[in-house]
Amino acid sequence: MDELLNQLMGYVRATWHRRWYIVIVAWIVSIAGWFWVYTLPSRFEASARVYVDTQTLLKPLLGGLTVQPDIDQQVRLMTRTLVSRPNLEKVARMTDMDIKAKTPQQTEAMLDGLASQIKMEASATGNNLYTIAYQNEHPELAKRVVQALLTIFVESSLGKSRKDLSSSRKFIDEQLKVYEQKLIDTENAMKDFKRKHMGLMPGEGGDYYAKLSATTTSLHQAELDLREATDRRNQLKSQLADEEPEISAAAVQTQSNPELDARIQALQKNLDTLRLTYTDLHPDIVSTKRLIKELEAQKKQEAKTIKSSGDGRALNPVYQQLTVAIAEADATVASLKARVDEYQSRLGQLKKAVDSTLDVEAEYTQLTRDYGMYKENYASMLARSETASLSGEVESKTDVVDFRVIDPPRVPLKPSWPNRPLLISLVPLVGILAGIVVAFLVSQLRRTVTDRRVLRELTGLPLLGSVTRIETDAVKFKKRKGLIAYALSFFSLIGAYGILLTLQMFMAR
Repeated sequence: MDELLNQLMGYVRATWHRRWYIVIVAWIVSIAGWFWVYTLPSRFEASARVYVDTQTLLKPLLGGLTVQPDIDQQVRLMTRTLVSRPNLEKVARMTDMDIKAKTPQQTEAMLDGLASQIKMEASATGNNLYTIAYQNEHPELAKRVVQALLTIFVESSLGKSRKDLSSSRKFIDEQLKVYEQKLIDTENAMKDFKRKHMGLMPGEGGDYYAKLSATTTSLHQAELDLREATDRRNQLKSQLADEEPEISAAAVQTQSNPELDARIQALQKNLDTLRLTYTDLHPDIVSTKRLIKELEAQKKQEAKTIKSSGDGRALNPVYQQLTVAIAEADATVASLKARVDEYQSRLGQLKKAVDSTLDVEAEYTQLTRDYGMYKENYASMLARSETASLSGEVESKTDVVDFRVIDPPRVPLKPSWPNRPLLISLVPLVGILAGIVVAFLVSQLRRTVTDRRVLRELTGLPLLGSVTRIETDAVKFKKRKGLIAYALSFFSLIGAYGILLTLQMFMAR
């Protein structure tokens, strides 16, 4: 650590011996720097602030009915592409800056300079507040450039979404026409197919296997019903064989009025019930007795009207009823036989047409599947076309994005660049640092022995002793004069800096 400190002190002493280089270089750099500062042209910064309101009232009201573009993303993209080449060329034309550029090289230089001086900054709070700024030597030109940038920013943000909607509507309309034509072609194909394969088309009952299964089930049920009807007919015939076609008149008298007997028996029970509550003079009892007498009289009258066929015999009513039932059973059996034959015929036709029917059903299924897909896509495209149309109406007739200019383009009276007081202050500091560097380099190029350590390093020999220099009064006076002259030159530099800074502050008022 001591060795490093000694080495550092050696560098300081060597530089101090070349101290006049510091003052000379500092004066040269300061004079040149101050001249450069005063020759710098003043630049005025025009700026404007705009607020982009993307939270409009229509956005929640039209949710699901229209396309809601990401306005925030579009605005962010526009802020990043504001200084693109097309926009810069447009700004140059709007402000007549392109008139001064006569050659392609001058045009490129003008556009590069324009891009370097434009600033587009968003608010740190992220509330869609943007600041557009531009610096130029001419205040009016800077203001026109900011106004042009503000116009491009607003128009580009609005026109981008409208252009996207227009291209989207055009694409959807084209696809809508395509699917409409496909629907028409498929409908014509289905119509021709139905006309060509009439009778083989799958019905509402399902496909081929469903109809085959239904026909087989119906056939089995019809056969079962036929067996039941045949057994019932045979049973009726066996009962008919046990009955006589004719019976005696007395038997007819006892068997011919079963309905009247049942009614008389029911009235007798009702009469017994009424007598438990009322007397024989009650109207209900009197009317019931009268009705019973009428029915008994009717029964006697029917028995008197029965005529025997010479030997006192008449037709057997049971035999007649069985005969009628057998006739009905024969009709039922014949009907069920016809039904069984029809189902057998249908089943045979289905089995014969298995290959052609399956092919027809497969082709028809393909046609209906294509038709359903085209119809669904057409309906979806039609709904999207309506959505795009409504979105276009909203874009053209309402303000989806509201641009509010908070601060219009303005130019301050004082230039924003350069900061001359700061530059005037930095120039002498840079000069002094440059002088120190020059003095150090000269001391290293023309090295001198300042102490015994340096002498040992230069010679590589052991140091036996040293002789102290005794300065006379004349030498001391000369040294003091040199220090005074050095101090005066240094402080004069500081004084010159103070005068220039005071003048600059006075001129800036």
